[in-house]
Amino acid sequence: MTGSPRNRSRLRSSLLPRRPSRPSGAGALTAGALTVTILATGCGVVPGTGGDSDEPITVMTWAPEKTSATNKPGMPAFAKAYARWVNAGGGIDGRRLDVITCNERNDSVAASRCARTAVKENVVAVVGSYSQHADAFLPTLEGAGIPYIGGYGITTDEFTSPLSYPVNGGQPALLAGLGRVLADACGPVTLIRPDTIAGDQLPPLLDSGLSAGGHGPAADQRAEEEATEYGGQAKRALEASTTDPEAEGCVVPALGDRTSTFMDSFRRARADHPDVRTATVLGSVDQTTVNTTGGASSPYEGSYVTGWYPASSDGLWDPMKDVIEKEAFGDNRIDPADTGVQTTWIAYTVFRQVVESLGGGEVSADTVTRALNGGLKVGTGGLTPTLRWRFQDKLAAVGFPRMVNANVTIQEVRDGRLVSGRDGFIDVTDTLHDIDLV
Repeated sequence: MTGSPRNRSRLRSSLLPRRPSRPSGAGALTAGALTVTILATGCGVVPGTGGDSDEPITVMTWAPEKTSATNKPGMPAFAKAYARWVNAGGGIDGRRLDVITCNERNDSVAASRCARTAVKENVVAVVGSYSQHADAFLPTLEGAGIPYIGGYGITTDEFTSPLSYPVNGGQPALLAGLGRVLADACGPVTLIRPDTIAGDQLPPLLDSGLSAGGHGPAADQRAEEEATEYGGQAKRALEASTTDPEAEGCVVPALGDRTSTFMDSFRRARADHPDVRTATVLGSVDQTTVNTTGGASSPYEGSYVTGWYPASSDGLWDPMKDVIEKEAFGDNRIDPADTGVQTTWIAYTVFRQVVESLGGGEVSADTVTRALNGGLKVGTGGLTPTLRWRFQDKLAAVGFPRMVNANVTIQEVRDGRLVSGRDGFIDVTDTLHDIDLV
């Protein structure tokens, strides 16, 4: 989990809708439809208009690449591979898919630029993307009526925008689910998270799961997002998690790509302290991370890890792996175990079904949005529950009106392998519903 530097003059509760005046419920549907219908760009073309049935369908995928913080190069790379694969089979419903990619750079200015490019290029949707700067890109997409399908779930704004269609429960579900598991397994719990606005969202989410299991809140330890070592934080985390001699504590680093940096420092510091267990969320650690840090001897051995989807070894991922094998073999940016790549696969699976539901009619930002808002049910081959977006879903009361999938999976690192720790999904809807956001 990553975030932007603090700017308290701009800080507001990002766990609430971003603009009080935004319509909700049926009103949001009406207003959104009107916006898409009447809005025109400077050249007089409604953004995303598909034209006749022979014209290609243009979408965009963005993610940060080559930055000093979290990077997700596999997402745009896989989107390109998916387009090659689907076009080799005749396109989507007989129409070519064109994918434009953009480097979001973990920067609000770059994220805004990507969104403006999406409008300029008349894309019908932004699909399978990652950005922590929702405030910078969502207003532009909303103004042009362009749907945002399958964002990574890194910001709570993705669960409030009427034109956002998330495929997972984002960080809220991961942290709540992890807290629920740790409540039964841990003594004192310490969370190490970025000292950023996005990082500020993490403690109440983890604590909601801990509380649901009858456990006290975690110690909240802030850390610099782009630090090159975390010796001091590791020592303090170990001290906080070993205060109860009768119960093994747990340390929870949630620093995105910097989690591995923290674990390097943690490995050195833990020798001087009683044993503790580690736990984190997918996105902060995956199988590649475990492999590169020592496999069975890595500091992640024995860790609990919550994810949105089945383990990468599950046969349900074989169709995605087939695409990678055929269209991106040897592209080391694309790791089938990476949650960003997995989310992009699911997002494009959704988009393809949306287009096919139009029955050969016009494919535009307007028609895609109407199909999604019209109650379309989308299957993902068992990787998620059936997805269906409504304007006021079960979690609207706590600030997540667009969250339709609050399921998580529990995995563990055993003998150097990230394996399923519990069969099936765990639904954390009720846990999130009882969250204290104040």
